[in-house]
Amino acid sequence: IAVSLVGISAMALRYILTNLDTEIKFLASRRVRMVLREKIYDKLMELGNAADSLNTAEIVQVSGEGVDQLEVYFSSYLPQFFYALIAPLTLFAVLLPVDWRAGLVLLVCVPLIPLAIIMVQKWAKKLLSKYWGQYTKMGDTFLENLQALTMLKVYQADEAQNKVMNEQAEKFRKITMRVLIMQLNSISVMDFVAYAGAAAGMIVAIYDLGAGKTSVSGCLLVILLAADFFLPMRKLGSFFHVAMNGIAASDRIFALLDREPETQGEREMIGHPALAFENVSLSYGEREVLKNISFTMKNHGFLAIVGESGAGKSTLAALLSGRKKGYTGKILFDDAEASEFTAAALRQMAGMIGSHPFFFAGTVAENMGEYTEEEMEQALTRVSLKEFLDSRNGLATILSENASNLSGGQRQRLALARLLLQDTPVLVLDEATSSIDGESEAQIMAAAKDLAQDHAVIVISHRLKNVIDADRILVLEDGEIREEGTHEELLAENGIYAGMYREQKELEAFAGGEA
Repeated sequence: IAVSLVGISAMALRYILTNLDTEIKFLASRRVRMVLREKIYDKLMELGNAADSLNTAEIVQVSGEGVDQLEVYFSSYLPQFFYALIAPLTLFAVLLPVDWRAGLVLLVCVPLIPLAIIMVQKWAKKLLSKYWGQYTKMGDTFLENLQALTMLKVYQADEAQNKVMNEQAEKFRKITMRVLIMQLNSISVMDFVAYAGAAAGMIVAIYDLGAGKTSVSGCLLVILLAADFFLPMRKLGSFFHVAMNGIAASDRIFALLDREPETQGEREMIGHPALAFENVSLSYGEREVLKNISFTMKNHGFLAIVGESGAGKSTLAALLSGRKKGYTGKILFDDAEASEFTAAALRQMAGMIGSHPFFFAGTVAENMGEYTEEEMEQALTRVSLKEFLDSRNGLATILSENASNLSGGQRQRLALARLLLQDTPVLVLDEATSSIDGESEAQIMAAAKDLAQDHAVIVISHRLKNVIDADRILVLEDGEIREEGTHEELLAENGIYAGMYREQKELEAFAGGEA
């Protein structure tokens, strides 16, 4: 009866400890995922505009599957590692008074498994690094093609990109198969060591039994426990490949977390400043994109920047909004250089709306920020959007992801209202009317002209019709300001701007549009 009670108690204790082990692993792994993803998010927020230079697909992959792989490392590999160290020593202590020779043989053979792991570690680490590199490269290609799907179909380039994707997928398949081969080979080696070590211990125990150095019960105990010497270390070996995958992912995660934000100044935002560019240049490698750009702008007004594709307009917009650094020359807000301000101050002083502003799924009010209802309605009124929203559900109108249930023009005006609420003194509209209908385009330009009365509004547009009323127009060509003046002055010069304007009028007339 006593033996039965001991056995039942042992099984009950094992059941409790097993459940407790599972629960602790789950809680620890959940904590790891939460902490790592919070740190990645905080780092991206800390990097601010500098995060634009990071690979979007890689960030998604490391914060998703990469964190999951590292979570397995903490929840499975590390606990098993400590168990694999303690279990053989415990079993050796049990067998020491029974048959120390057999116990010693088993104990000595156990480290052969980690030695086998170390032998393949260098190969595995290099291979898994290549695996993750190919994985993120394929993800990046897929994301780019998905984002440009419409354009690929329009220009009938989808078939060519399909071939590129197939090539990337084939490379990923090959590297995946190499990883599997490595895993299977290393598992075979560990199995051989485990079975051979257990057999060696059993042989010694049987030999000692024949020599009368141990009892039948002692020999039987060695035979029953021989496999248990190697099972923890063998299980650790099976987790090793998962651990190496997690470590490969962690290299990328911690490379992101260790990334230093760009050096920023300490000055805070100043109210509606005048703007000046003094001999600003910017290069991408050896290619000079902007060359000695100089102009000034009062704290209000309507400035237009035009030019052919590749002239440097969007790069100039990125500099204005603080999204790009590394320029030479000076960008001045009043008399203070842009680098003297904090990143938050720059974002508050100069905001940009591109052709595709982003919105979260939720209400209009949630997307506009923490402002009073009166402030939000004033901003919406100023961009001619309040009447439309009132016909729906006002500020409680639900927006789908990226506001896809609004028209392109309505999204742009809502983004403009959001900037107004932030009291952004310099508003940059970078091709903000490039993908919307004519009526919405007219409404946005009307709102921009109205805002120019008390804001510095800079409009970058390929459609010269939108900049006719600008106070001043800068014409960019090959990264330089080639012409400058009002619409009438530039037409009178009969230069680059006049040629572009005539060409667009002819195209609009040919297409049946208004000049």
